[in-house]
Amino acid sequence: MNTIVKLLLCSAAFACLDLSHAEADAKRRPNVLLILADDLGFSDLGCYGGEIATPNLDAIAADGLRFTQFYNTARCWPTRAALMTGYYAQQVRRDKLPGIASGGGNRGIRPDWGVLLPTMLKSAGYRSYHTGKWHIDGMPLANGFDHSYLLTDQGRFFNPTKHWKDDVALPPVKKGTGFYATTALANHAIEVLTEHTEQYADAPFFHYLAFAAPHFPLHALPEDIEIYNDRYHDGWEIIRQQRWLRMQHMGLLKSTMVSEPSAVERNLGPPYDFPEAIEILGDGEVNKPLPWNDLSDEQRKFQATKMSIHAAMIHRMDIEIGRVFDQIRKMRQWENTLVIFLSDNGASAEIMVRDDGHDPQLPPGSADTYLCLGPGWSTTCNTPFRRHKTWTHEGGISTPLLMSWPQGIAAKGEFRRNPGHVSDMVPTLLELTGGTKLADAPLAPGKSLVPVFSEDGTVQHDLMWWFHDDHKAIRMGDWKAVAPVGEPWELYNLASDRGESANLATVEATKLMELVAEWDRQLAAMTKLASRDLAK
Repeated sequence: MNTIVKLLLCSAAFACLDLSHAEADAKRRPNVLLILADDLGFSDLGCYGGEIATPNLDAIAADGLRFTQFYNTARCWPTRAALMTGYYAQQVRRDKLPGIASGGGNRGIRPDWGVLLPTMLKSAGYRSYHTGKWHIDGMPLANGFDHSYLLTDQGRFFNPTKHWKDDVALPPVKKGTGFYATTALANHAIEVLTEHTEQYADAPFFHYLAFAAPHFPLHALPEDIEIYNDRYHDGWEIIRQQRWLRMQHMGLLKSTMVSEPSAVERNLGPPYDFPEAIEILGDGEVNKPLPWNDLSDEQRKFQATKMSIHAAMIHRMDIEIGRVFDQIRKMRQWENTLVIFLSDNGASAEIMVRDDGHDPQLPPGSADTYLCLGPGWSTTCNTPFRRHKTWTHEGGISTPLLMSWPQGIAAKGEFRRNPGHVSDMVPTLLELTGGTKLADAPLAPGKSLVPVFSEDGTVQHDLMWWFHDDHKAIRMGDWKAVAPVGEPWELYNLASDRGESANLATVEATKLMELVAEWDRQLAAMTKLASRDLAK
């Protein structure tokens, strides 16, 4: 064989080898289904101790990992900013900073380097899809998604008036048409995934499925409410204790960290005061987590009904998630799909009436009613932690986190107690997918969680930081300092007191000063970063 022929054969062999390696790399890169619930409590899912039927999500827990110390930002829009950019929301002007135009809606416009995850995934050949709630500045397709169904009118589960498909406004949905938002979101996800397998089967996908459930108003299908109609008459204390017992039985939380649920703060009501809403809602409403036996018969009936609707919303969300799972199995992509599920904040103590108002003569949970969970049931849904959405105590910022990837995560049904933060999701997914950040992007705070897939405790954070509605918190190691708005700093050792019951601010004053000084340094650094290009 002459030399030229040998060289040609070798070149062909190396080309085939390179191609086979490229194909293998492509097969190893997972599809990603990132599911975000809205106002879901830490203990609402069955696999986190809840009594609500969530078999599809429970199956993800059984087939993968359950995280027990994962954190969001205490509110919807900052969590979404951190989840999609990998930065603290304050760094990208998506939550309030003193003296800077920042916050939800159009009050905070991200800097040019604050791109969303789909933009980072394009270099790796991913197709990206968005379904559901948005709450980020700009529009989905303009921010890198290939398809989107955007539902901003979360106050109307049966008849949204503000929604978009592929960044184009859609007409309002009329009442009585059979529309229900949670089902509609699953329909859209199935639609775009069907197109994906028909037209882009060689490309991996990233699908961001952001449910509005179980955010208020409590709107649910009658057949789902009926399932839970008699479930909650025993009251919030008994349901809370039952959840706690199930948590202990499954080993969810170490007894050395949480020996019992936090004490109920009987005088702590909703974070915002809407006294006119209490009047509209009638004598059955209460705005404090009072002892169940102290309530009137009317109040107990009203409160039990509210929780049955909350449960029905989660029940339906799980059913619709199951339909999306079935679609991915139909595509023969299940084994190589990373499923991630979490919540944007803890359960909500809010009570208000918005949008189409509340008609007390209509069946609770229907389109023209407007009910909110309130602090009694929110305390239960956040078992075993303190406080609620918007607060930076553990009840406001702790989320369930499920991860399953049959081809990539060998662990089945294991707990991961490694602390983590929603800003970790971007570096995790970039490592798995081969996506890239912008070259000039500042250093981001998140850490890749990929090592935790194999071994717990392998990812260390120097600190995690919170600032929302003037509630402050910082965690360094097992120490956490937290200051509710208008109140002094508190200090807790989460290794032995994740329920935040023993305030060590006085006996560990030096440690508290250390954490508060670091909180201040972080605020200054974030303010500097968020303001550096405002003059352009």
